[in-house]
Amino acid sequence: YGSLHIPPQDEALSRSSLNPKSSGNKNPLTPTGQSCIASTRSVAIDSPATQEHLGKHRQYWRDIILGVNDGLVSTFLLVAGVAGGGLSTTDILLTAIAGALAGAVSMCAGEYVATKSQDEVLRGEIALENKHIQKYRSDELLELSGLLSLIGIPEEASDGDEEEGKEGGGTDNLRQQLLSHYEKNPEDLLKIMIALEFGVVEEERRSPVVAGLTSCALFFLGSLPSVIPFTIINDPFDGLIAAAIATGLALLLVGAIKTWATRGRMLEAAMENLIIAGLGGALAYGFGLGFDKMIRD
Repeated sequence: YGSLHIPPQDEALSRSSLNPKSSGNKNPLTPTGQSCIASTRSVAIDSPATQEHLGKHRQYWRDIILGVNDGLVSTFLLVAGVAGGGLSTTDILLTAIAGALAGAVSMCAGEYVATKSQDEVLRGEIALENKHIQKYRSDELLELSGLLSLIGIPEEASDGDEEEGKEGGGTDNLRQQLLSHYEKNPEDLLKIMIALEFGVVEEERRSPVVAGLTSCALFFLGSLPSVIPFTIINDPFDGLIAAAIATGLALLLVGAIKTWATRGRMLEAAMENLIIAGLGGALAYGFGLGFDKMIRD
């Protein structure tokens, strides 16, 4: 970036302020200065730049939220429907357990197949892109030149960049350096084309096995608030009320956890989950009542 020029008088002043012997001050850091440094350190620690990201597993948050949310909502809707239909507690419990197991297995299989299919499609696209780079590298470099604008490197330099370009810098020079590098390094060219053209980086790819097992386990976990009440309560309606309360609390918790991950509004996310489940539960229970009445009549 070049050397920093300090005028002679400023240089002498800066040296005297930092040297206790030359300034006659045995403690150049006054209490005020120390408090300023402490305040600066506190701001740095509390600043958003120091907050940790979710890490290498953030790509699985879709499976986490989908699995537990689906388990909570779908199992409760199933229980509400058959409870409205007039089934006994034992029948409701059997239905809830069967629904939980079926849903967990279906979720596991569905996520595994879907994620694997998506990954196979991506692998095919990457293989084709690699062939293009090997045989038609000039065309790929031309395409890359157009994609560089997506990461803040425009095709046409501004007036300020033109002035910098005359001094050896600027956007045009940077663009040429990048294109020159990727022209000589086909492996790097493949990586950046995957990132810019397909919108995928290696760290964000999902394992089909992990996605399937995560969805399966969390679906079954989410179904428990609608299953457990009917193992300890004999009256179907009381069991349904207990299941509704347990499911509602679990949905609020899931909304809060989701907000922690997304850094959004906790109350809004929690109420969104609760309203959807509440409306669905009322609809399912009403359908069960109507079906039971229709059958009895």
